[in-house]
Amino acid sequence: MEKGLVKIYCGEGKGKSTSSLGRALVCASEGKEVFMIQFLKGRYTGTLDYFKRLEPEVKVFRFEKMNRYYEDLSENEQKEENINILNGVNFAKKVLTIGECDVLVLDEILGLVDLGILDVSDVIHLIRTRREEMELILTGRNLPAELVDEADYISRIDIVKKADCEA
Repeated sequence: MEKGLVKIYCGEGKGKSTSSLGRALVCASEGKEVFMIQFLKGRYTGTLDYFKRLEPEVKVFRFEKMNRYYEDLSENEQKEENINILNGVNFAKKVLTIGECDVLVLDEILGLVDLGILDVSDVIHLIRTRREEMELILTGRNLPAELVDEADYISRIDIVKKADCEA
């Protein structure tokens, strides 16, 4: 078995989740089993419903219950949602420990560190828990310095130009 890499997609630009999904699709086309756990995106079903079409090759999980992005929730709603988010983190730990898949994408897990829901040491523990042959992909805006040495590949996606309209 070849060694799986730890990849991080970070930065202020859009496309981190899309890049990780693109990598997931490449791996699935190679016959690998792929899990993607998305954080901070709410339970909004539009894209999630579409992702369901990728099963069984790519399985996408969201543990949040609210239909809005985390940043749009009230403080009390965020506290409630934190419990669901931590359930998702515990599921990731289980997947990593058991080795349930070949590729695991933890979409916006770095955002959990930004918000203080997880400590960077928790993310390091997740990385070190994985089987050596499992590929692990992490995404989020900010890259804590402590994660640089834990990764094999880091891609920064930044905004070079932004027009007045959102695409």
